[in-house]
Amino acid sequence: MVLSRRHVMFAAVGLAAGTLSLPAWAADPVKIGILIPGSKADKGWMESSYNGLMAAEKTYGDKIKVQIIENINYADMEQALTQLASSNQLVIGVGGQTQAAVFKVAKRFPKIKFSIVGGNAGESLPNVAGYDVKQAEIAFVAGATAALLSKTGAVSYVGGMEIPSIVNAGKEFGNGAKYINPNIKYFEAYTGDFDDVAKSKEATLAAIAQGADVHYHILNLGLRGMEQAAKEKGTHIIGSYTNYCGTDPLYVAYSITGTGYQVQYAIDQVVAGTWVAGYKPFGLKMGPEASDMVECGGDPAIKAKIDAIKADILSGKIKVLEG
Repeated sequence: MVLSRRHVMFAAVGLAAGTLSLPAWAADPVKIGILIPGSKADKGWMESSYNGLMAAEKTYGDKIKVQIIENINYADMEQALTQLASSNQLVIGVGGQTQAAVFKVAKRFPKIKFSIVGGNAGESLPNVAGYDVKQAEIAFVAGATAALLSKTGAVSYVGGMEIPSIVNAGKEFGNGAKYINPNIKYFEAYTGDFDDVAKSKEATLAAIAQGADVHYHILNLGLRGMEQAAKEKGTHIIGSYTNYCGTDPLYVAYSITGTGYQVQYAIDQVVAGTWVAGYKPFGLKMGPEASDMVECGGDPAIKAKIDAIKADILSGKIKVLEG
C-alpha cells in the first residue's frame, strides 16, 4: 500500500499525541494447490481428502488460500500439477496415482513443496514428501472384521488400479480374513479404474454368486457399483476412509484411512514452517484419525478382537505388507 502525504502527517501527529498506533499488516496467505483427481463426493479417498482440506480452511481462515483441481484423467495430471505449481507454495497430490506426475513436475519447480497423500517409499527429491497411509495394514484388520461378520464364510475385495499399494491391500484383506477363519473363501478383483461403476458391480456380483456376503474395496466412484450389487443381493459392505456408521444399512463397518488427516498434516506443516521432504509412514501408529476400524453394530466381542489385532500389528507380532 502507498501512503499519501496526508496519511503520513496524520499518523505522525497521532503517534506524537500517543493516541494512534501504526496498523499491523497481515502476512500474505500461504498459497496451497491441491489435485483431487476423482470426485470429492465419492464416499471414499477423495471425499476424505476434501473434508481434510475443508477442516484446514476452517482452522486457518484467511491465513491460507486454496486452489483446487478435481476430476481429471490420469493423462492430464502432469498438466494440472504444473498449473498448481506455477502459483502456489505447497502442492498436494491426492492419491498414489499422482506420484509419478508429482515427481516429474517437482523437478521443474525445485522451490515449490509437494506432498503426496498416499505416497510410498520410492524415489526421493528434496522438495517432495510422501505420506504412506499404510492401506495394507488396515486392510488386514478389515479382512479380519469381514470374517467376523460373514454369515456365509466368504468375503470379497474389489480394487481399482492394479498398482502395488492396492494389490498389497487386497492380499492383506485376504490374510486378515484367513487369520480369523483359515477356511474362509476369499475373492479378489481389480477393475483397472477407481471410478468404473459397471466393472465394480460386475466384480461384486461375481463374488456374490460364489457366496460372498461381506465386501471391501479401494474404489472411488466405482463404489457405486459395489453398492448396487450389495443392495440387489442383500449383502453388506465394509466401507473405507471415513466412519459413516448409521447412515446406510448396507455398511456394517468402516476402516478409517485418514487421507483427510494427511491433507491437514501437510498444511499444518507448511503453515508452521516445519514441512520436511521424504517418506513418512502414517497408519495405526499415528492414532485413530490416521487409521482405525469401526464395527457399526458395537459388538464388544468384535471390538475386543479388532483391538487385539491392531495391537499385534503395532507390536510386530502380525507382519503385513507395505502399503
